[in-house]
Amino acid sequence: MMTDKITRVSTDVGGTFTDLVYFETDLATGKQTVRTEKSDTTPPDFEKGVLNVLDKGKVDIGSVDFFTHGTTVVINALTERKGAKVGMITTKGFRDAIEIGRGNRPDFFNLKYKKPEPFVERYLRREITGRMDYQGEEVTPLDLSTLDETLSLFRAEGIEAIAISLLHAYANPAHEAALKAEVEARWPEVTVVASHQITREWREYERTNTAILSAYVQPKAQRYLEKLESGLTDKGYKGRMFIMQSNCGVDSVEAIKAVPITMVESGPASGFWGAAELGRIIGEPNILALDIGGTTAKCSLIENNQVTIKTDYWIERDRKSAGYPIMVPVVDLVEIGNGGGSIAWVDDFDKLHVGPHSSGSTPGPAAYGRGGEDATTTDANLALGRINKDYFCGGSVEADLPALDNALGKLAGRLGNTPRDVARGIVRIANSNMVNALKLVSVNRGYDPRDFTLVVFGGGGPMHGVALGQELGVKKVVVPRGAPVFSAWGMMMSDLRRDYFVTRLMDGRDRETLNDLLGATMDQAREEYAREGVKADKVTFEPMVRCRYQNQEFAVEVPVPAGPVTEEVMERMLAEFHEIYEREYTYRLTAGVEIIGIHLIASSEVGKLELVPLPKTGARLEDAVKGTRMVDYATEGEHEATIYDSTKFEPGMSFHGPAVIEDPGTTIVVHPTNRVFIDDFGNTHIETRTEEEG
Repeated sequence: MMTDKITRVSTDVGGTFTDLVYFETDLATGKQTVRTEKSDTTPPDFEKGVLNVLDKGKVDIGSVDFFTHGTTVVINALTERKGAKVGMITTKGFRDAIEIGRGNRPDFFNLKYKKPEPFVERYLRREITGRMDYQGEEVTPLDLSTLDETLSLFRAEGIEAIAISLLHAYANPAHEAALKAEVEARWPEVTVVASHQITREWREYERTNTAILSAYVQPKAQRYLEKLESGLTDKGYKGRMFIMQSNCGVDSVEAIKAVPITMVESGPASGFWGAAELGRIIGEPNILALDIGGTTAKCSLIENNQVTIKTDYWIERDRKSAGYPIMVPVVDLVEIGNGGGSIAWVDDFDKLHVGPHSSGSTPGPAAYGRGGEDATTTDANLALGRINKDYFCGGSVEADLPALDNALGKLAGRLGNTPRDVARGIVRIANSNMVNALKLVSVNRGYDPRDFTLVVFGGGGPMHGVALGQELGVKKVVVPRGAPVFSAWGMMMSDLRRDYFVTRLMDGRDRETLNDLLGATMDQAREEYAREGVKADKVTFEPMVRCRYQNQEFAVEVPVPAGPVTEEVMERMLAEFHEIYEREYTYRLTAGVEIIGIHLIASSEVGKLELVPLPKTGARLEDAVKGTRMVDYATEGEHEATIYDSTKFEPGMSFHGPAVIEDPGTTIVVHPTNRVFIDDFGNTHIETRTEEEG
């Protein structure tokens, strides 16, 4: 007799590989079957890589109940400049706002500094008469008499998408909505994006640039999602497809097609949300999450199982460029150019550096044997015995040791050191860079890392996690089961979620206006969900009030209950504001408090996975031992380490370092004083503190 089963599949398109996670739950027994797979990413037709990995993983898509998907198609289109040709319409007198930008240039004393080029050339930035004030009151009526002339120019110039951003549309979008409707009526074939569809926050430059970048990627993202939907349908999929957003939630394909810019950082978001959910499962509410891939390392802080979401997000921002703002809800993260493929190099002063440049997947690290001549972090780990030369890339690649020796030898000759010393230096520098990134999301924001558990994932996270955890003094390091595909795993733990940021300036004690704003925004969320078949009683709300001191620039978010804001709630909110502000900025004032708006999270469960403990077969730890080898720990010298096969672990197993745990997709380096424990769900817990340290 057949038993009922629920099957969930998630796919994550990365720069090199497309990952798949398959979960099948037997409702009768509770048994869960998990499979993972990787396939090459296939630009520019990314949907082919998704369909390929489904085939490679032998997934019967017709039997799948829940399918989620994350992709780099948006961020790739932006960074590679492969989006649509965009025209812009804005309020008369304000077409140069995106070129003026902000005075926040990083290379401040460079007299030859050049601002980033706008995505829309000046002659394609057209103006229209009409004006709202900051309170949303009409100052000048909207005049559409010049619209035909503007559209004629756009047609002649081959414009594919139009961005509309009018002054103070965050306060009253009536003019924007009317203009958008008129453009669509006169030119039905063109893509039109208005700023109020994406954000209701102030900041004219950021809001306008967000509308432009959303229009820039929308045609390509829509075509991609339509091709993917068609491909899944052809394979027999009958369910709904959900798309991972940058706010750690999924949303419907229909909603994402309207505003695809919301998935600009879908990959990192799903990984950090997975870390938050993992913390909930294992009883660790406070998490430092670190994702180390081939090119970058990304980290985020999770407090009380809550991931911080912000709209102060920029792309291409570095030491020499101000970058471009995108005002959409994005998980609060710090990203640095240090990953497995980060290149080690020597500057003019004979100083060794690691990153930010990467060897990528082609040619990749020198040991890949694809023509790479530069030593990378992966090469250094291989040279130190931390990676098994006979099990390189899970045994799928034969390590090119002569190329490795040559790459390290060049650096050694330049520095006057041995190749082994250079390899140690590369690992130490990479670790130092990552520790500094973790401090940016913890110590620099008033948090003590010793109160947190470090969760590491991605291909490189488990390799460096323990060294970083020991440096920071964290409680312990946890490597999730399925760490190499953890971002895809995190999608299965996500709810349907939308974040509403609305700017409204009011006194810090104005309960009536605050309640009206919260109520109206909740009603808007219910209406939007209802149009997609989600009942009102299935939607939950998490409101936060954005507060600041009077005449100050910076604000913090203070959570409040979802019900009416009573006098008691208001007093508690103001008290918490002072505490949160002091933790973030190190001081508090006696000045009055202003409310500048709200942040409302509206979510609904759509089939989120609930894990069950793994079965125990009675296997012995000795059966997981592959042997021993000498491993150089870079900072703790060489030790003979026991080598374990992670696929033979089961709950309850424990042992001490020095050790190396080999997984087909990653390597876990366990230092000499560490104790390792495998929990009920197959996650690897590594205690970094000795008994003397507590």
